[in-house]
Amino acid sequence: MSESNNANWHDEPTDWGQKGKLPRPADAPPASVVGSLNITAAAADPELLDLPWHIALEDWPAANLAALPRGISRHVVRFAHLGGSVIAVKETSEHVARHEYHMLRRLQRMDVPCVEPVAVITGRKTADGRPLDPVLVTRHLKFSLPYRALFSQRLRRDTLTRLIDAQALLLVRLHLIGFYWGDVSLSNTLFRRDAGAFAAYLVDAETGEIYPELSAGQREYDLEIARVNIAGELMDLLEGGLIEEKVDPVATSELIMDSYRRLWAELTEKESFELGDRWRVAARIRRLNDLGFDVEEYAIKTTADGSTIQLQPKVVDAGHHQRRLLRLTGLDAQENQARRLLNDMDTYRADNNPDLDEEISAHAWVNHVFEPIVRSIPRELAGKLEPAEVVHEVLEHRWYMSQKQERYVPLAEAVQSYIDTVLRHRRDEAAIMLNPDTEMLKILSSETEDASEG
Repeated sequence: MSESNNANWHDEPTDWGQKGKLPRPADAPPASVVGSLNITAAAADPELLDLPWHIALEDWPAANLAALPRGISRHVVRFAHLGGSVIAVKETSEHVARHEYHMLRRLQRMDVPCVEPVAVITGRKTADGRPLDPVLVTRHLKFSLPYRALFSQRLRRDTLTRLIDAQALLLVRLHLIGFYWGDVSLSNTLFRRDAGAFAAYLVDAETGEIYPELSAGQREYDLEIARVNIAGELMDLLEGGLIEEKVDPVATSELIMDSYRRLWAELTEKESFELGDRWRVAARIRRLNDLGFDVEEYAIKTTADGSTIQLQPKVVDAGHHQRRLLRLTGLDAQENQARRLLNDMDTYRADNNPDLDEEISAHAWVNHVFEPIVRSIPRELAGKLEPAEVVHEVLEHRWYMSQKQERYVPLAEAVQSYIDTVLRHRRDEAAIMLNPDTEMLKILSSETEDASEG
């Protein structure tokens, strides 16, 4: 995009604050500053122009900032309010900002879990004309947290293992579509709760490149970067007393090697077996589904004597349960959440009307199970967890109650018990407070590890 004296959206000039044009808000940046901006964005969002781009990012006023926990970054990063959402703003060079913006857009089109790119803004300058660094703007992923902010108490080894497994799964997904990350770390990843496990999302793509296919050497180098970086991050946590002293950072970081190779082998290795063992095809597909992957096509070849079949998945993608839930109900949930909700939906159908059409039964389940649970949550507790996770936890709570009391527990009773004994004592994952005196973030994250295990 060529430089100009106006903010640009897809090469279209937007006149802001000039005579006879759009009115400027009273607290907007000076017109001369706005006029110098060059904005590359997928969609026009005039509210971007209301932010103080004429001020260095580290000096932004608190009124513009959103109090969310930040991960470790080599750049200055701030969260800011933009309309009804929150954006992350990172100061960097123009080349890096544009490269990362386009990488994130490509990854989004390929359905890879990553943050949404919003804009690249160049031409920034102070009110007195001093140039400022360009910025990359991305949209904050709701209900996500950097790994350091996941728990207010010390992380246990099994929690770390789940984080590393989520990181390994993300890395496998990236490598399958030919993406070389080049800077794999927990710091460059956001995590969201997914039915008791974690789902990982790529945050930083500035060193990434997309190839038609990655070589074994490229994959192994990315994996080695992950191992070294995670070991360093865990050493930092150990030094700060944030993980158990018995945790070995190096040994724990090496778990990503095993987790990655196990996933990669399950997804890509050829398998040979006798013709009489064709049931293994279905078994392999079920294992892939359990890992969160769907199978679009398989290559099956018989040998010359017709005694064996070679099986190799050609195209795999993540989100098997997620897509089924979305197709049946319109609910957009994480993969593990979707699997748990689908299990309850299938049970509901079997118990009530097994001959009913699947889509009609799914609609009935939403009306009689999902929505009543969500509506039952008091307004003051609604921000603690996203709806799909709340419904999952209620269903789990009901199962435990039934097991313990050896009786059928009505849904309404289970919901009330969950609210009183679990949800009220949770720490709010969506609420973060900023201490204006120290500018230190106090993270009101999820419940303690012991509570989540129980």
